[in-house]
Parts: sequence; C-alpha cells; structure tokens
Amino acid sequence: MAAAVQACVHCGFCLPTCPTYQVLGEEMDSPRGRIVLMKQVLEGTLPLNQALPHLDACLGCLACETACPSGVAYRDLISPFRAWSEDKRERPLIDRLRRWLLLRVLPYPGRFRFATRLGLLAKPFRKLLPALLHPSLELLPESLPRAGKLLDHYEAHGTRRARVALLTGCAQQVLAPEINAATIRVLQSQGVEVLIPRDQTCCGALAWHVGDAAQARQCATANLAAFPKDVDAILTNAAGCGSALHEYPLILGGANAEAFAGKVKDVAQFLHELGFIAPPSSRAPLLVAMQDACHLLHGQRVQSAPRRLLQRVPGVSLREIADAELCCGSAGTYNLDQPAIAAELGRRKASAIAASGADCVVTGNIGCLMQLRTHLKHVNPKMRVLHTMVLLDELMQHRHPAIVL
Repeated sequence: MAAAVQACVHCGFCLPTCPTYQVLGEEMDSPRGRIVLMKQVLEGTLPLNQALPHLDACLGCLACETACPSGVAYRDLISPFRAWSEDKRERPLIDRLRRWLLLRVLPYPGRFRFATRLGLLAKPFRKLLPALLHPSLELLPESLPRAGKLLDHYEAHGTRRARVALLTGCAQQVLAPEINAATIRVLQSQGVEVLIPRDQTCCGALAWHVGDAAQARQCATANLAAFPKDVDAILTNAAGCGSALHEYPLILGGANAEAFAGKVKDVAQFLHELGFIAPPSSRAPLLVAMQDACHLLHGQRVQSAPRRLLQRVPGVSLREIADAELCCGSAGTYNLDQPAIAAELGRRKASAIAASGADCVVTGNIGCLMQLRTHLKHVNPKMRVLHTMVLLDELMQHRHPAIVL
C-alpha cells in the first residue's frame, strides 16, 4: 500500500477515465483524491469516517491503472485498504445485515437461485416494498433460466490441442448458465479438453472487493486445492472472476498462489493464443458492438483478443463505442451499494451502445451483461446483449445472433 501511495505524482491523467469523477465531479471522488485520503487515514491525520464515503463510492474498475503514466498499482490500495478498515468502521445495523446476507448468498449458486426466485415473485410488487430492495429487483431478469448441470470432464473434438480447467462462477451459473455451456462447446470445437473441478468455489472477488479479507482467503485457499496443476491453463469467462484469480498472490501470498495466478487466462485470450479456427461462413452480415468489461480491459489488460476472435468469423464487423474505457456501473455489489451512481453510468453506457448502430453487443462479464440488459431495454429493447462466447457459439452453429431465438 505504501509503495502504491508513493508512486502517485497527482498528475491527473486518471481523472478523465474515472467513472465516479465523471459523474460526481469531486476531486475526492477521483483516484488521486482517494489516494490522498487513504494516505492521510493511514498516517493518522484524517478520521476514517471522513474518508469512507468517497472510498466506498469507488467502483474498483482499475481504469486509473491503465491511464496512469507512473504505474500506480491502485488495486494494491483500494481492496487492501477496505480490508484493513473494515473492523475499524461503524456500520448501521441495516447495512451490516445487508452485507451479511450478500456475502452469504451471492457466492453460493444454490442459495442465490432460491433468493432470485423470491425476488422474481416480489418484483411485480416492488412499489410496495422498501426502497432499499428496488435496485436488486430492477436488475433481476424477467425469468430464471433452467439450471444447467455440468459434467466433470468434456473431451476435445478431433485432435486434442490443449487441456484446461474452467472456473464456472457463482451468479453466472444462476443468471446465465448458457455462458458456461457455450464456452465449453467452443473450447471443444477448438480441440480443447475441459475439466470442471467439483470442489471449486467462489473466486473470492465479492468478499475481497468489499473488505472481507477472511472470506476472500478462504475462497482462494479452496480453489488452490481444487484446481489441478497438470493443465495448460485455468480459464475464466467472467472478467471479475479472472481479475480476482490474478490477485491471489496479493490475497494469499506464497509460491502456490503465484503459480496458480500464472496459469489463469480469460477464455478469449486463451483461444486467441491457441489459434482460433473460425467457421467457414455465417448466414448474414452482423454488426457487433464491443463492450469491454473493466476487469478484462483494465484488470487483465486483455483488449484485442475478443475482437480478433470475432473478426475471424466471416460476415462479422465490429463497432467500437464512445467512452469505451468507462465502467458501465456494474462492479460486484456496486449496483446495490451505490444505486444512483450505478444507474447513471448504466444509462450512459446504454446510450453509447445504442448510438453505435450495431445489431447486438457483446461483453465478457456477467455483471456487465446484466447491467446492459437492464438499461438497454429503455433505449433499444431489440438489441441483444450476449457474452462473447455465446455469440461465437451461435455463429459457429450458423445461427444469426441478431434474431431472438
């Protein structure tokens, strides 16, 4: 934390890329402002409770890292600071209860599915419910897809080119099980053998980003034990999860965490490096808008790989969107913790995507996907929001993704 604080020269290059600074316009709600606040708290010159409102408003999107010419490792500051300060802060009872529920429901697919079903039953009556529940109900889909049961092992099609283990995610298994199914089919088609470790658990991102270091360490320790070492890569298809796995050396420390993180790759990055074999043709021209998930673009520095995969498919043309580096407003529980800021960022992102004139939009993170669906329905309800692997899967099966199937 001290090294990251000292690296910041307060140049201001981070300001245009910080979503909360763009919305709130306050220096203390910018990365360099928050660094000053954290420094003052750690040095004992500022009371923690004066800094917390500005630090709590940070999405942790890491766009500031990409923009920073001094190489400030902001990720080494914000999550460790939240963990350090958690037992020193005073939360109202309702906040403590909500936080306890989120940390004990969201990372567990069975519990989350049950809670989501309750939410869908309550959604038609949301005007009668407390305002605290409105943001979570607004984000729920119109219906819940059937749970998909995954096997432990999937053979490669044709000659085996690689052997990987896949992290299946938590909320993703409940809200969009088609993402894992499509990912596995695409990998198989490319000659990749896929393992699904049975004892894997939540990646720990949710706990780590809200300051529960103990739960984050438990998740990291469990996954280190669950994932096999004799694979070519450990793959993720959710940017937030992938970024968290890369942070295991920060969360846990030690050579095992370093070795584990060194094998982690986003599925798009892996397929591009493997040498993606595209289908020979698609049925019709398709305009695709690219929405870069922050923890893919900024957290893992993966930008070109998903684009190059899609560009290899005949008939596909990409459309970039304005202010692509700015977060869509979905970051773990941010929609629930800071609903006003999250909604404003979601509206801005939806408008930029609609203005692209694309037939559909793709992203590499379940949180982004749900946020975009929530806000695009108000500006372009016909535009489909797809995960990159789902789009590739549909194209490889010669189905047109611009048409609702």
